[in-house]
Amino acid sequence: MSSTTVLGTVPVGVSARHVHVSQEDLERLFGPGYQLHVLRPLSQPGQFAAEETVTLVGPKGCIAGVRILGPARRLTQVEISRTDGYALGVHPPVRLSGDIEGTPGIAIVGPRGAIYLEKGVIVAARHIHMTPADARAFGVTDGQKVRVRAETERPVIFEDVIIRVRDDFALDFHIDLDEANAAFLRQGDVATVLA
Repeated sequence: MSSTTVLGTVPVGVSARHVHVSQEDLERLFGPGYQLHVLRPLSQPGQFAAEETVTLVGPKGCIAGVRILGPARRLTQVEISRTDGYALGVHPPVRLSGDIEGTPGIAIVGPRGAIYLEKGVIVAARHIHMTPADARAFGVTDGQKVRVRAETERPVIFEDVIIRVRDDFALDFHIDLDEANAAFLRQGDVATVLA
């Protein structure tokens, strides 16, 4: 039987479908020299939901109004839920952000142009952002897998939650909308980290 040692508690961050774009792709979608406009800050320092949205076009369907998250990144990447994948007709693997080798591609349409990604669509792996100080307090290391228990009307324990440690992170447990809805979890709820 698995250990049920409590390591601490974390706020829950629910991640809806979104797109990270490179500056080059941003300009293809919105025009030369284009810069993202901040709609609201996100839980991670320096990151924000942009005012700009795009349309994802897959083999089976499309989803409009997909928000871009800023700032611009080195590579363009699309993070969707499994439900979104069914609607689009793509079957992305569960991966950490940035791990896009062997993932499906998709078309992204903006107001001034469109791009086709040969790869870059993922379902984000469950993960916890934390600082090195948080990691010491929890007794965990970068890349370690833990479990997270959510005590809601539909209690659940999430397995294989990956610890991500960096100086500029803020403590946050990230799951996608499918997982949050299934567990009756909302942004800002608190969950328990288990060894």
